[in-house]
Amino acid sequence: MEVQLKSRKKAKKRANREGKIMFLTIIPFLILVFLFAYFPLHGWIYALYDYRPALGLSGSEFVGLKWFNMLVSNPTQVSQILQVMKNTFAMSFLGIATSIFPVAFAIFLNEIKCKWFKNIVQTLTTLPNFISWVLVYTIAFSLFSTTGLLNSLLLDWGVIVEPLKILDSNSHTWLMMCLWNLWKGLGWGAIMYLAGISGIDPELYEAARIDGANRFQLMRNVTLPALMPTYLVMLMLSIANLLNNGMDQYFVFQNAFNSENIQVLDLYVYNLGLGGNSLSLATAISMLKSLISVALLVIVNFASKKIRGSSII
Repeated sequence: MEVQLKSRKKAKKRANREGKIMFLTIIPFLILVFLFAYFPLHGWIYALYDYRPALGLSGSEFVGLKWFNMLVSNPTQVSQILQVMKNTFAMSFLGIATSIFPVAFAIFLNEIKCKWFKNIVQTLTTLPNFISWVLVYTIAFSLFSTTGLLNSLLLDWGVIVEPLKILDSNSHTWLMMCLWNLWKGLGWGAIMYLAGISGIDPELYEAARIDGANRFQLMRNVTLPALMPTYLVMLMLSIANLLNNGMDQYFVFQNAFNSENIQVLDLYVYNLGLGGNSLSLATAISMLKSLISVALLVIVNFASKKIRGSSII
């Protein structure tokens, strides 16, 4: 008994020591999270002032909830917010609707038996994720502007008599942004599902083959069901981030022709704060956006507990 007690105490001390070491290793990451995710929240105080950069916060007038009242009382502001929210939800729902493409791409890519060809395809489809949106717009401008490659070829071949306005047009803006985003993130989004496929028990495939299943039946009845839990988690996180479209893509593609339909919430806050010199109003909108995003995350987490039996956070 004494030997067992001593061994248990040693094991407990060793576990505590290892736990302390592991905690020390994550301290730098906790510090970075605090500095970049929580410390900037003190800037919400600007939403309570009529902030003027030249005067500083101490010299600016305290206005309380003036900017929040303006969001619901000013008809022009309300109209702009409604259009921005319409664009934001449209872009987000299109992104959610196309989120099945990385799953399908990963499944079909996994079926490629030629290893070198598979590696080339995966590399070429993952590479766009590491290209900045500025460079993507440069490529798009070279190909699809009125003087770009596409219009030049069509004019030379006599297919059209006037250049097609693709980038400087307000038609199909949502669809174009969705397609560019899909092209840029397809390969990167498939990596997680490829990792999930590698973790599927090979015996499931063997049992299905013994039952006479062909390759498409294996994909439909073995691979796809195994990826659904991962896909549902990613889907719920996408729903929780409905208001977070990012800004880079829309900032570089915006122009005077498509500004009405391309301005999502993040871009609107940027244009309002820096372009319109309304930093306090932009802070108020950004603050409401953060609170709504947290509420959506709590709702999705609750739904995950009810549907899947486990939470996502």
